[in-house]
Amino acid sequence: MLNRSRIIVSPLVFQKRTIAGQIGKLVSRLLKLRYLVVGAGVGGSYTISKKYDEFKDSLSKLTFEDYVPTDRINETFQLIKEYAASVGESGKSGSGFFSGFEKKPPIPNEHEDVKGPSSAFVSDTNDDLQKPVKQKPKQISVEELQEALLKNELAFHKRIEALLQENRELRSELLLKSQKSLQKGRINKSLIDMYSEVLDELSDLDSAYNAQDQLPRVVVVGDQSSGKTSVLEMIAQARIFPRGGGEMMTRSPVKVTLSEGPYHVASFKDGSREYDLTKESELASLRKEIEMRMKALVSGGKTVSTDVISLNVKGPGLQRMVLVDLPGIISTVTTGMQSGTRETIQDVARQYMSNPNAIILCVQDGSIDAERSNVTDLVSSVDPSGKRTIFVLTKVDLAESNLHSPDRIRQILEGKLFPMKALGYFAVVTGKGTKDESIDSIKEYEENFFRHSRLFKEGTLRMSQTTTANLSKAVSERFWKMVKDSVEQQADTYRAIRYNLETEWKNLFPHLREMDREELFEKARNNILDDLISLNGISSTVWEKNIHYELWNKLKDYIFTKIIEPSQHIDDIGTFQTNVDIWLRDWVENNLPKASIETGLQTLYSQLDSKLKTMQDVPGYDPVFDPLKEAVHQEIRKRHHWDPKAESRLRVIQSNALDDHTVHTKSQWTAAVDLLEQAVKARLKDVNQSITSSFGPGWVEQWTRWRKRTAEQDARLQTAQEIENLLISLPKPSAHINQDDLTTIRRNLQARNVPVTDKIILDNLRMH
Repeated sequence: MLNRSRIIVSPLVFQKRTIAGQIGKLVSRLLKLRYLVVGAGVGGSYTISKKYDEFKDSLSKLTFEDYVPTDRINETFQLIKEYAASVGESGKSGSGFFSGFEKKPPIPNEHEDVKGPSSAFVSDTNDDLQKPVKQKPKQISVEELQEALLKNELAFHKRIEALLQENRELRSELLLKSQKSLQKGRINKSLIDMYSEVLDELSDLDSAYNAQDQLPRVVVVGDQSSGKTSVLEMIAQARIFPRGGGEMMTRSPVKVTLSEGPYHVASFKDGSREYDLTKESELASLRKEIEMRMKALVSGGKTVSTDVISLNVKGPGLQRMVLVDLPGIISTVTTGMQSGTRETIQDVARQYMSNPNAIILCVQDGSIDAERSNVTDLVSSVDPSGKRTIFVLTKVDLAESNLHSPDRIRQILEGKLFPMKALGYFAVVTGKGTKDESIDSIKEYEENFFRHSRLFKEGTLRMSQTTTANLSKAVSERFWKMVKDSVEQQADTYRAIRYNLETEWKNLFPHLREMDREELFEKARNNILDDLISLNGISSTVWEKNIHYELWNKLKDYIFTKIIEPSQHIDDIGTFQTNVDIWLRDWVENNLPKASIETGLQTLYSQLDSKLKTMQDVPGYDPVFDPLKEAVHQEIRKRHHWDPKAESRLRVIQSNALDDHTVHTKSQWTAAVDLLEQAVKARLKDVNQSITSSFGPGWVEQWTRWRKRTAEQDARLQTAQEIENLLISLPKPSAHINQDDLTTIRRNLQARNVPVTDKIILDNLRMH
């Protein structure tokens, strides 16, 4: 019976054990869920409390009540506190709910392991969770939260800078790779370079026709020494402008085109040299060149000039835009300045700012009183609504060190202090004011200042309003927006002007066929080639005659003054021949070949000029190509050079001719005698004219033409008479006199009250 009853009861026991096992598994899962809920709630609140305690100990206090919603933050933390308390209570009630299962007697035999894990899990969980629930979380202040936000923002800013630097390096590598793969003859110009060339062309047209285009550009204006040039250098990331230490250095507008490139270089529009901006020696050369160009533009007593200096700057990471740096606004014309300099500077600034598509970068010195500003009134008069103006406050570090009121700086950056409006307001620091600071050191100094600045911590400045990097990005974005909005409009305007001009041309000249640019160029080129080919029609006789005439006119003075006249008093034929050979040899070795080549060039140019003039008398000649022909003519003269070996070859030919003393034919001898006779007669005529001009008119001319000698002419005449008397008394004629004879002549003239000098006596002696 006992065995039978056990057999009957055992299914019920097994069934109870099976149900208890399933309930135990369910309890184990619920306990795990309770652990997650309680751990997430209570542990999360405890972690938040500990984190903000760390922030409070590591960071100084900041007050951002104006920017952080304090009420919402307090409500949020109150909800977190209530939620943590409710989670703790639910944990306690949950442990009571599962306590009945823990107090059940253990299940024997093979199902005994159902109780162990679940009961241990529950007991451990209750012990661990009740401790943090009893601890109250600390109240987190608004200052600590602001410290955390600021720290995160600075960390994100550093990360962004690192990513931007990496992006610049990758773009530089891509640009280098693309430049190597470009085919020869392919145009490799960026959009900003082509846009800058368009501005240069329009600038030339504007100055020629007294007009003004309306394409966008960034106009940098500010008071003198306000730091506008330093702001431009920070945007260009190079110290490219000369420094004056308070003196006016920007004396003409400087157009700076910024574009991205693999290397940090700069070049002028009209120059081929590239300046490496990573080398201090190249930077010094660039600054010197800019200073020399400005001085050349203001020559003639001017202080400022309206002529533009165009400079292109390329480098990795540069914001693409076109900026124009204008001379600083002054309030007083100092000594040495041209009168009206102040009005001239203001007129130039108004001219550039009056462009409705120009972006005005108004730079104001933050270290001086706002009432001393001159540029703000000028900008507000041109752009009263402020739709094109970006305000930049410089030298904020000096403003803070001078204990300027933070509220006053805040009013400036909110547009409430100056009588002007702007699209945006920025605060920048462009260094400590020394000349030797590098761009990297200035950027580091600027970042450190704004990170630890009292103005920044007190909420006067926002990070988006600080640093030249943020300023450069904002200006570039606004610049390209203006370009996108206005270029199409300007293109339509020029199309309309072109259509009107074409219509006027057709009405005024209906009988002439319209020609495009290529056809006009080909026609002008053919006309120029025809003029040059006409030189082939000149016969060799004409060439020789002209060269002979020009060559003799160039050499005759040297032959008479250096060879014939010094040798005329030599009696010995051998000495005469030796001296003449020495003088001629020296002439051939030094001056004669070069003089002959210059004569040939002069003859060629004179014949070309005469041919071009005769072509103007040809029927059907069109003067429309005259400016182009003249430009080509001048360019030909610049580029044309004689063969460098021609001078040495000509020297050999002339030396051989000098060594040959034989006369081969009678005609050669006759031609030489005739040449010498004509030359001597012409020389005698010139000497007589010189004597007449020196001694004055003779007695016949005085009576017939009513002329009279001057005192100088009378003195020269009496000097000549004394020289003649001296030469007659000499036993042998000589071209030279000694010092005693010179003294005798001077004393004889002084006895007759004729004051003369030794120079006058020697000049008269040469005429004899």
